[in-house]
Amino acid sequence: MASSAGALRQIDCSQLMPFDQVVLSCEHGGAVVPLEFARLFRSRAAQHALRNHRGSDLGSLVVARALARRFGFPLLVCPVTRLLVDVNRSVGHRRLFSEFVAPLSPVERARVLAQVYTPHRDRVEASIARAIKAGHQVLHLSIHTFVPRLQGEVRRADIGLLYDPMRPRERELCGRWKQLIAQREPRLRLRCNYPYRGAADGLTTLLRTRFRAADYAGIELEFNQRLVGARGPARASCVRALGDTLDVLLRLGRA
Repeated sequence: MASSAGALRQIDCSQLMPFDQVVLSCEHGGAVVPLEFARLFRSRAAQHALRNHRGSDLGSLVVARALARRFGFPLLVCPVTRLLVDVNRSVGHRRLFSEFVAPLSPVERARVLAQVYTPHRDRVEASIARAIKAGHQVLHLSIHTFVPRLQGEVRRADIGLLYDPMRPRERELCGRWKQLIAQREPRLRLRCNYPYRGAADGLTTLLRTRFRAADYAGIELEFNQRLVGARGPARASCVRALGDTLDVLLRLGRA
């Protein structure tokens, strides 16, 4: 296994545009239910959903915090369960609200958006906008996890790197990062734009319409919950490989 920084540097990253500011976000970082909406989640079905992958992206906050600690990156987390409102979906998306929110009136749903949805998205956008205004080029990493099996389909990846294929800078960065991770941890199964499409509805997709490709790259990192959903050496190794390769990628892009 090639793990040294010298070995990783053998991959040519000379054509990468440099990023000098990284912003981390975690849209599904918890399963918190605000007190005023607790009545919606008293049923056995709702309680079960809160505890499983529907309530939050299990393990995502662990990965996000590990990266934030290692590099000192700003981390913006939404701890409220996506079963109340999914901050990674656009207003009007059919999965913005779950079935447990059905009893809410339009006025109450608007209050959910004002109290939970809009503040998180505004914080992420404002953080990026401030960095760009200060002259920085921003890499935004949105951290997510996925279940190993969904509706009978086995997800055949450990890490997915999601980007917009129409943005060459994002495509190049993810291609090089995939190479670095594969060299660092050959046992990891890596795929790009899997298990979801990087240009599908989401916060990074919105922010690409707000910021120029020269100033902003939005990458969603998807981790298999088999690796990061529980404590153990597999999670530690995965997080360490991600951090080591990101360090090399950023330094080589600036060289």
